[in-house]
Amino acid sequence: MTQQQEVGAMVAQDLQEGFVHLVRLGWDLHGLGVGTSLVLPVGGRPVLEVLGAGETRVRIAVVRRECGWAFIWRPWWARWWRPGEWVWAEADNAADVIASAAIV
Repeated sequence: MTQQQEVGAMVAQDLQEGFVHLVRLGWDLHGLGVGTSLVLPVGGRPVLEVLGAGETRVRIAVVRRECGWAFIWRPWWARWWRPGEWVWAEADNAADVIASAAIV
């Protein structure tokens, strides 16, 4: 296997692992009574859409950071990431944190 193939395999594995985190989050939010939709774009990373207060859709993405996976979000109309809009994917209260941020 060439180095380029190895990098491609690692990227595919990261995408799959991130997808699993999003599905788990969607299920946890469903348990809290929050509606979600999983968006799988052809040319991009999957995101979880959460319907917030006032019909605002919040898109949750998952990224690998140095210490593990994290969920990040912002309203679709926001231009810049604001501090504090993330939570570790493995956190027991990740769905609670996201639900309170999305419904505000």
